[in-house]
Amino acid sequence: MQELDNYKQHPSSRLLDDPLRIPVEQLVSRHHEQPWRVKTFSDMNDFASHPSAILSDGTTAVFAKLSEALHGLDQFEVELAGLRYLTERAGVLTPTAIGIVAVPDGVILVLEAVQPVERTEREWRDIGRALARIHQTKWDRCGFERQGYFGPLYQDNRPMRDWLTFYAERRLWPNLMGAINSGHLPTATIQQVEKLIARLPHMGIPEVAPALLHGDAQQNNFVSTPAGAVVIDPALHYGHPEYDLALVDYFQPVPAALFDGYREIAPIDPGFSQRRDLWRMSAYLGLVAVAGAEYLHLLTAALKQYV
Repeated sequence: MQELDNYKQHPSSRLLDDPLRIPVEQLVSRHHEQPWRVKTFSDMNDFASHPSAILSDGTTAVFAKLSEALHGLDQFEVELAGLRYLTERAGVLTPTAIGIVAVPDGVILVLEAVQPVERTEREWRDIGRALARIHQTKWDRCGFERQGYFGPLYQDNRPMRDWLTFYAERRLWPNLMGAINSGHLPTATIQQVEKLIARLPHMGIPEVAPALLHGDAQQNNFVSTPAGAVVIDPALHYGHPEYDLALVDYFQPVPAALFDGYREIAPIDPGFSQRRDLWRMSAYLGLVAVAGAEYLHLLTAALKQYV
């Protein structure tokens, strides 16, 4: 164990402790039908909302992430089902699932690791094309057949016929309540969000055929690989494609090549730029609910555009 002890300074190094590491080794060994033992570790804590790492025996690498939440098993089962759905319905690349294993006080999701490459214009275009291919799958309602999660937040996916009603009732109101309960939302901001929700039906936003959405399409949920963009961490539901397009750069900017790649398969309405922060509003509320006042400025700046 001396070699693994060298990795103990990393935030996700708990995955190397025997009660967590050994069940993962057993799961991967069964999956590959040959012994597999962890020899190297790469911390991935900065790229996930759970303690995460790339674990390898020197030949085969896996991605493992730990949840100690009460709903952790359900969350990981929903994630695996979402990855299967994306592959089967949209034909996009997703990681191969190895499984979910119970550990003391939690569960670990294990996927085959993918080999990332540095992003050039080609890779950004690949991400745009992958997102557009997801949006080619349509339904007659907004929502999804199963409830889900947006990061750690429960996501109500009960279907509704029109997008604006779905967005208000299933996204804005629940996340507003979560942000209020966090204690980090000033009364004036609460009133502005309530005013925005009341205004939604009167903003002249055209309805569209509900498209399959990634649901958390920020750029780190697409891994650029030699085979193309691999899609991870979905929060699937059907709705307005602009919702995904608004989230690709809500943490940090992306090159225009991503949107150019998208347009190779599907158009982007010219009015999208005026609605971008409107579709980010539920995510901003979620960030305030989970992370606190650190993200409040994003929400208040967005609200100024619409109320």
